[in-house]
Amino acid sequence: MEITNIETIPGKRITTHYGLVCGSTVRSKNAFKDIGATFKNIFGGELKSYTDLLNESRQEAISRMIEHATALGANAIVNVRFATSDVASGAAEIYIYGTAVKVE
Repeated sequence: MEITNIETIPGKRITTHYGLVCGSTVRSKNAFKDIGATFKNIFGGELKSYTDLLNESRQEAISRMIEHATALGANAIVNVRFATSDVASGAAEIYIYGTAVKVE
């Protein structure tokens, strides 16, 4: 599955348009990771546990979007975008969306 954040895939022609596909996941923070993050906030530095959490969340959302596109018969997704939002106290959603297409 080819995925891009631009409207086309260079060197390929879009032959079929399947429409919007998306994937999302909602994750909450871990209380133990929060304790470590509190110390990092005081002394500065990267919040590695949160970076890892967000990377895992993005990968899960991408996988779900790919599953959606594959089920439609697409072999590419163009114009891909990410969005995030707070869902509840301590929980956030990672949402990814794009246009499923077939390219040759």
